[in-house]
Amino acid sequence: MYKILANDGIDTSAAAKLIELGYDVDTNHYDGEELDKKIKEVDCIIIRSATKIRKPLIDVALETKQLKLIVRAGVGIDNIDHVYAKEQGINVRNTPNSSSDAVAELAIGHMFALARHIYISNVTMRNGEWNKKEYKGIKLNGKTLGLVGFGRIAQSVAKKAQALGMSVIYTDIMGANENVPSCKFVEKDELLASADFLSLHIPFIKKYGPFLGEAEFAKMKKGMYIIHTARGGVIDEEALLNALDSGIVSKAALDVFANEPTKNERIYTHDSISLTPHIGASTIEAQARIGQETIEVILESLS
Repeated sequence: MYKILANDGIDTSAAAKLIELGYDVDTNHYDGEELDKKIKEVDCIIIRSATKIRKPLIDVALETKQLKLIVRAGVGIDNIDHVYAKEQGINVRNTPNSSSDAVAELAIGHMFALARHIYISNVTMRNGEWNKKEYKGIKLNGKTLGLVGFGRIAQSVAKKAQALGMSVIYTDIMGANENVPSCKFVEKDELLASADFLSLHIPFIKKYGPFLGEAEFAKMKKGMYIIHTARGGVIDEEALLNALDSGIVSKAALDVFANEPTKNERIYTHDSISLTPHIGASTIEAQARIGQETIEVILESLS
């Protein structure tokens, strides 16, 4: 019987199905020494964004050589030292097809929240303030949306934005995507200079550092908006705060942070930032699909 640890939890129906299929499933969360002990006893570990599987933890697992599979129940695998794990014979998989629309919908939701002051009026009204004259917004229709990265999530955002009447441009290390002719590929500097709204959809690669820093903010259209639902670290948070305070960036929406939970008080108290606690994939439907895709990965890899 294969032993599976879902260290960051898993959809209940998926856990029940795995048990029905004969797997020994542990859905408790472990940290530190407890996780060191547990990872040596399981054949597969399923994680989301909370658990980080770095080289030291992989080395612990290698002491028993029982761990065969790491599954990231989600899209990004930047919280796993996946190259090292694969070099040691441990398979690393993710579930790329399950949560794209959920993350895209959150990105669009944040765009509305910024454009119409929904995020801040919800706070000030609870404080007894009636700031009707202060909250004159803008339309999304007719604006240019710039996408950084053009994978599944970004393409889903593009489709929804175009339905709202937005023009969509994008930049991507893979170049132009000929399968989506309705969106225009541009180089990074043109994207920064042209976008009214900029939405990020790339992983954080430590050796390259933030995609957006002081130099990039200096190239942006004054008064533009930032939407960030990708990975903490992709934006230099101090540079973003400076851009907000200077007026280069009108407002920003953040679902991900350099450190989570964020302890950056300037970030979570700033009046021009709409905040959510890394909930891009947190819909009932997305989690159910992630659970099903996780089962398919396990059956394929451990059968």
